[in-house]
Amino acid sequence: MGAMQLVQGQREELLQALCCGGSAEGLESVIDLLLAWDLLTWEDYQGLCAPVQTLSSRARGLLDLVCIKGESACALLLAACSRVFPEARKVVLSFGGCKPPQEEQEPHPATATQALRCHRSLLVRHLRGGITAALKALLESGVFTAYDCDEVQLLLYTPSQQARRLLDLVQSKGESAAAILLQHTQTSEENPTTPENEEHPAECLLYQKKLKSSLSAQSHFVSTYGGTGNLSLDDIYTEGLLEVAQGSGEAQQPLGLEDILGHAGTLNEEADTVLVSGEAGSGKSTLLQRLLQLWSRDTALQDYLFLFSFSCRRLSAEEREVSLRDLLFMHCCWPDRGQDLIFQYILDHPHKVLFTFDGVDEFRLGFSDERRHCCPTQCAPVSVLLFNLLQGSLMKGVRKVATSRPVAVTPVLKRYLRKEVSLQGFSTEGIDFFVRKHHSDPAVANRVLESLQSNMALFGLCHIPVFCWIVSQCSRELLGGGTSPQTITDIYLMVLQHFFQCRSSRRLSPGLGWVQESVGAVIRLGRVALGGLRSSCFMFSEVELQRCGVTEEDICTGFLIHTKDHSSSECKHYEFLHVTMQCFFAALFIVLNDNIGRSTIQDLFYPQYWQDSVLAKVCLGPCLSAGSQKRDPDGGAQEAERPNLEITATFVSGLLSQRHRELLLQACPAPTLDRKCTQVVRALSKGMQKHFKSIPQPIEGEKKSMHAMPEFIWLIKCIYEMQEISVAKDALARLEVEHLKLTYCNIGPVECTALAYVLQHLRTSVGLQLDYNFVGDVGVEQLLPCLEICHSIYLRNNNISDEGIRKLIDKGIQCENLQKIALFNNKLTDACTKHFAELLKRKQHFLSLRLGNNYITAVGAEQLADGLRSNRSLQFLGLWGNKVRDRGAKALAQALQESPSLVWLSLVDNGIGSDGACALAELIRSSKTLEDMWLTKNCITREGVEYLLQALEKNTSVKSIWLRGNELSPEEVEEVTQRESRVVF
Repeated sequence: MGAMQLVQGQREELLQALCCGGSAEGLESVIDLLLAWDLLTWEDYQGLCAPVQTLSSRARGLLDLVCIKGESACALLLAACSRVFPEARKVVLSFGGCKPPQEEQEPHPATATQALRCHRSLLVRHLRGGITAALKALLESGVFTAYDCDEVQLLLYTPSQQARRLLDLVQSKGESAAAILLQHTQTSEENPTTPENEEHPAECLLYQKKLKSSLSAQSHFVSTYGGTGNLSLDDIYTEGLLEVAQGSGEAQQPLGLEDILGHAGTLNEEADTVLVSGEAGSGKSTLLQRLLQLWSRDTALQDYLFLFSFSCRRLSAEEREVSLRDLLFMHCCWPDRGQDLIFQYILDHPHKVLFTFDGVDEFRLGFSDERRHCCPTQCAPVSVLLFNLLQGSLMKGVRKVATSRPVAVTPVLKRYLRKEVSLQGFSTEGIDFFVRKHHSDPAVANRVLESLQSNMALFGLCHIPVFCWIVSQCSRELLGGGTSPQTITDIYLMVLQHFFQCRSSRRLSPGLGWVQESVGAVIRLGRVALGGLRSSCFMFSEVELQRCGVTEEDICTGFLIHTKDHSSSECKHYEFLHVTMQCFFAALFIVLNDNIGRSTIQDLFYPQYWQDSVLAKVCLGPCLSAGSQKRDPDGGAQEAERPNLEITATFVSGLLSQRHRELLLQACPAPTLDRKCTQVVRALSKGMQKHFKSIPQPIEGEKKSMHAMPEFIWLIKCIYEMQEISVAKDALARLEVEHLKLTYCNIGPVECTALAYVLQHLRTSVGLQLDYNFVGDVGVEQLLPCLEICHSIYLRNNNISDEGIRKLIDKGIQCENLQKIALFNNKLTDACTKHFAELLKRKQHFLSLRLGNNYITAVGAEQLADGLRSNRSLQFLGLWGNKVRDRGAKALAQALQESPSLVWLSLVDNGIGSDGACALAELIRSSKTLEDMWLTKNCITREGVEYLLQALEKNTSVKSIWLRGNELSPEEVEEVTQRESRVVF
């Protein structure tokens, strides 16, 4: 296929790649190369860089222009794209073997201006880290004015764009300016600066010392509930699972704390903001606290001279307009002297500064990029400063780390992210480590762990750090011999029991007496909690608490903790210990308050009605002052708080379970509970039916499938919290699909537990697709109860190891319906293949096994071959991206020669050479069913290809053998293609 055909045929994919992440860097890097190769004239370049054009318009203009210039121009475009695009983008594109001009073919630049153009790409990379020095040299030589320097250094430009702006301006000034810039570049290459030896002003070092002292004090303790004191972060901190976020194009890989700011997972080199996303309770705030602690102790992040930490929850309370200087010095740490010098140093050395923003999802206004603010000394609303810092218009070059729940990360915000990493809570080992750190008595720790391991639902919940912490705190109740917690609601009720029984009269019998004594405090705290959620308020003044009837005794319970609010120094401010605790008290208020109207629960379960609901006007209005209820006129705050209202609805469902009826009857009349329970069940049923009605009719020949959205997972979790089998059965009564797709839904072990509880009641078998989630080994175990109804299970990219597979296969062998398993891109090694071999031996109706991109070697392939020899049904076998090499290929080929069913075999990128190809040729020759074999990206030479060609002559039923990326010359590829059309390169 010609270059022009490739460009035109892949136009949409090329446009997406050129505009990746909303950054112009990819497009501009391609243009740099095309200028250097003389494909684009200076007039072409200026037309493509017109400031009024959008990024997508510029990309389309480039593709149109190149196609007009013809076949050779298209070939150069593909060569430039191949050089610039990251590997994740290149996988889905074909470049047709197009290569850049050979160096010997490129004319030697005769002038300095020609050199700027010929070496443009290299100069951009060199200059973007030394713009200031280059401008100084040009200014001192007299060819640049101060105005020219200001034009280049506009803060809205990225460092690479500043470098291009500099080159363009130098070229316009002629040969002398170009010669000076080239001389400066050569001199700086010969005498590179050494930032390590850079001397910082004494005032800056004194300020750094004070800043570290302040952050050390702030990060030393972790608050605990119930007013029981504080725990040292050192004594309790346990690392969670931190990975490159899904969709980055990179394989999942574990990251350490300092890797957050490393290169792994980078999508946009020009962006400054790294996002750490995770569900409520996954440990995001504690992770940032640990980062602050390590920096303050000089044990991490020492490339940064200053670290400024912000809580978005507290920034929301700032009602004044402030400048960046105010934000840094008043909200973080005030310098004792040299404020002007320190602030100027920060402006001049952005690469030495790190900002952290905890809880972007808790900021009252949703992220917006509508108002640009570039001036660090000009005052603006805090929201404007925050958004412009994150997107890079303000303080470009300063690295920022922000945390948020995934649901609040909008496409607008994603455009400005350097990368996203995902915090997935504790691994199995992490749970063990945390519990043992929490309990100094090894005997108690062992008993707690034994209790968790005997209750897999609870063990799955402890994957979330905040639940693991609560369970550890409430070990007395957990080990007391009562009913073991199954749901999140159970855990939070255990918290209440633990606290109130500790403070109840000793004459009360252990059990239910604490409810009657504490219901008043629960109602008062619940009123505050619910009012705050609806208005996106997480901090409350003493006046607001008094307005809701909260007493000093209620505050002393410890569920509200004192916080410093920078907007007022006249009264104390409080916040709930954790946002999930605020949601729980809000749910208690909804369930126990007999004055809540009939429409309240409906409003809670139907998000589209939240803004103008009775819930807002009647229940919440009296709770908070007008100042606390300020909202974005465009509704930004509503979207920011929706996750909290969903958590609240989940707790409401759990509280109305029959399991807790006896407990709640002490505080609420039976008719009220019955009415609200009926409403919740009806709301859940309607919510599920809404999803089912949206399922499109299948195309002829395809299976009927449903691609569920995150709201579907929320409804499933609500049903699980109720623990009513009849509700689960009724919810799925009308679901008739053959394939249930739940990809990219942030599903972890907690969600797996709920899914298994509900889906096991499906009436017909289904294919369950959970690709690109965070299931892990713990989640696999939670899914086992619903495996019986699955004819297929897809778990690609889920951080699953051999231990999870062992449990999956042990259960799968017993499941009559199960016929397909896909586990691409996990952590599987040779240790798992013996389990798959056993499955193949025992399930003679099994159809498909896909284990691509794992860590299986020839040893694993030989073990798998043992099972393949006995299987008479397998049609699809995928081992792409492993390392079976020739030895493994031989074992697989020999085992499959007698297969009466094999249709498709993939051994892409397995290090297979000609010896392996010879064995696979024998398989081709003997198979009566094989249609496609994929051998792309191996080490097969022309000799090995000859074996395959000879086998194809004997087997006319094979449709294709894919061989692109092997060790053949272009001439050999052409020859083979002419000889056999079924060989595809």
